Amino acid sequence: MPRRVLAAVKPQRSACSPFSIHRVPALKSRILIFLMTGLLRAFAFLPYGLVARIGTGIGALLYRIPSARRRVVHTNLKLCFPDMSEEARERLARAHFCHVIRSYVERGPQWFGNAQALARLVEVESAIDLADVQAQPTIFVGFHFVGIEAGCMMYSTRHPVASLYTPMSNLLLDAMAKRQRGRFGTEMIPRSDSVRRALRALRDGTPVMLAADMDFGLRDSVFVPFFGVPACTLTSVSRMARAANARVVPFVTEVLPGYRGYKLSIFEPLANFPSDDVTVDARRITEFLETQVRRIPDQYYWVHKRFKNRPEGEAGVY
Repeated sequence: MPRRVLAAVKPQRSACSPFSIHRVPALKSRILIFLMTGLLRAFAFLPYGLVARIGTGIGALLYRIPSARRRVVHTNLKLCFPDMSEEARERLARAHFCHVIRSYVERGPQWFGNAQALARLVEVESAIDLADVQAQPTIFVGFHFVGIEAGCMMYSTRHPVASLYTPMSNLLLDAMAKRQRGRFGTEMIPRSDSVRRALRALRDGTPVMLAADMDFGLRDSVFVPFFGVPACTLTSVSRMARAANARVVPFVTEVLPGYRGYKLSIFEPLANFPSDDVTVDARRITEFLETQVRRIPDQYYWVHKRFKNRPEGEAGVY
């Protein structure tokens, strides 16, 4: 769960971890995490609308400061929407930055709020019977929209689930995040141990949540077009579904307008999935993602270097 996020590849910290702390002396690191935890706990007690507005305001301020992440956002948008005007891309980038920072601030109510608070925060619309997901091995495949954390947390308050995640580089922060994400009983599975434990969970009747729409390197990945640009895409969803004879159910969590919280949408299982070709399967999942991105483009995680790895012979874009 966002950043719970996710598939069977070599372990590494996500480049977009919102709370990365690099090479900080141990004492200073502990102090920073103590302060951060206290702030997030405080946010959990504030009215949600106020917390969301604080996050949006901080995002608007930070966008004014030139940064590497802002450049990544603009590069991604230019690659994916080449026909969009500069003015439109600028508006989209600014709106996205506000959403991203807001999502980090809202880790407070998501990580430290109770189940009742999460129920008020996230509405659920499902095309499948969620009470019956244990009857058939089920892989919930999510995508890195800014609301993914809220949706995963909400699901975990109602149903048993295992969630694949990328450990953070700071051990103290990673332990806190893992504890809070799993506080309703979720089995947190690190990427380094994901295949074996995820298959065991599926065979035991526990659904598995994962996301596979980030560039985690060439291993177990293929290049498929994402808005016409070759993107290094994991094949783990297809391979895991075949090994466990599992259905693959996409889900998207979106931010609702007017600071009304989130909506978790769970879709019909992908038909005839997996196929005999992992590249075809990766393309199908990416096409589904493209459809959702076009619907809410400001909420996709453009701060990630989605095109970090390039096909042989192609120059880097960042």
